[in-house]
Amino acid sequence: MKKHSKRLLSAAALVMTTTATIHIINKVIAASACLKEMLDTDVRNYYHWRFGDIYYTKKGKGSPILLIHDMLPGGSGYEWGKIEDDLALEHTVYNLDLPGCGRSEKSGITYTNFVYVQAICDFIKNVIGEKTDVIVNGYAVSFVVMACHNEKDLFNKIMMVNPVSLSSLKQMPGKKEKLLRRCLEIPVFGTLVYHMVVSRDAVNNEFIENYAFDPFHPDRDLQDAYYEAAHRGGCYAKNVYANKASKYMNIDITRGLKEIDNSLYIVEGEAENNGEAIVEAYKNVNPSVEAVTLKETKHFPHVEVPEQFLEQVGIFF
Repeated sequence: MKKHSKRLLSAAALVMTTTATIHIINKVIAASACLKEMLDTDVRNYYHWRFGDIYYTKKGKGSPILLIHDMLPGGSGYEWGKIEDDLALEHTVYNLDLPGCGRSEKSGITYTNFVYVQAICDFIKNVIGEKTDVIVNGYAVSFVVMACHNEKDLFNKIMMVNPVSLSSLKQMPGKKEKLLRRCLEIPVFGTLVYHMVVSRDAVNNEFIENYAFDPFHPDRDLQDAYYEAAHRGGCYAKNVYANKASKYMNIDITRGLKEIDNSLYIVEGEAENNGEAIVEAYKNVNPSVEAVTLKETKHFPHVEVPEQFLEQVGIFF
């Protein structure tokens, strides 16, 4: 019995020591990722939303334009930095960090499409206060389409940058996805796994392989901003990724896309993965969708060729 008790105590001590060590490692990783301070918080505008404070900036005067970033790990309003000042010459530009992202509050709630639809609608009602144009990138297009479908009086024209495929949004969580979410939500150990997913090398490789048109010259500042944003908020930084990776954010937007009658415009990067097929799928559902392809760009045309992107904004809005 004494030997058995000693083994149990030794095992318990080992588990506690290992957990404490990993916890410290997680803290160090999160703190070091924010040393460059890429995400400016000098302008402290927060919309005190019911599920957490939403950070945003407001610039310029004129008809409102709302900028909404992609939902890649580390996504934030920083991605619009090369165009928002120019847009502010003729518009009131609102650039927000979606709930759970960037400088906005990161909580333990389940982040679903419905949560973001409500956040966007409430932001327009309570902060902008009038019908607005929207420029939205990537996965977040699904939020705006459903928000517009639910409350069309809040939206004017919508520019969609590299929207994700309709078929991918139809995929619902299965056993594997639910298991993945549970694993990522495990305190300490789940956070360590998340930090591996958004490590410096992982973020850099994603930009080189999937986001940058020129893999030899990706935007280093944007990479740094993504790396920092992915680690802000400590252990809660992983929650958005956990819900997106496990497909809890997915929703079939086909009906919503078909039924909205707002002006819709797609800006597609020339080298975006499956871009041409995705544009055709959107047009098949809603024939009124217009589209343009920007040369020598991939996932971030507003970063890679801001002047050409602004020309398209001027044409559409």
